[in-house]
Amino acid sequence: MKDSCEIYCYDEPKVRKVQASLKQQNISGMTKMFKVLSDETRMKIAFALCEEEGLCVCDVANIIGSSLATASHHLRTLKQLGLAKYRKEGKLVFYSLEDDQIRQFIQMASSHVFFQ
Repeated sequence: MKDSCEIYCYDEPKVRKVQASLKQQNISGMTKMFKVLSDETRMKIAFALCEEEGLCVCDVANIIGSSLATASHHLRTLKQLGLAKYRKEGKLVFYSLEDDQIRQFIQMASSHVFFQ
């Protein structure tokens, strides 16, 4: 059984509709989000932020088994791309996910793992 068409034809209305929809989307932004979360360390951090609302950089470093500098670098990357936010309390900096949609996205990804 072939996994591609044996003749070339297409549904022009469907193609035009999807092409128009693509033009209205921020595909570049979506690609960046997936790229950021394709890093295993950043995904661990994002998952940790799903588990606990507000973790300080020290907590994150201990959770992922890294230095403070490494944890801070990854958290900053998540923040710069709009996936995380932070608040400062005295000498501590606490990070959380930007919004509930990000949390849902990560939870959905964790329940749909395809590869082992």
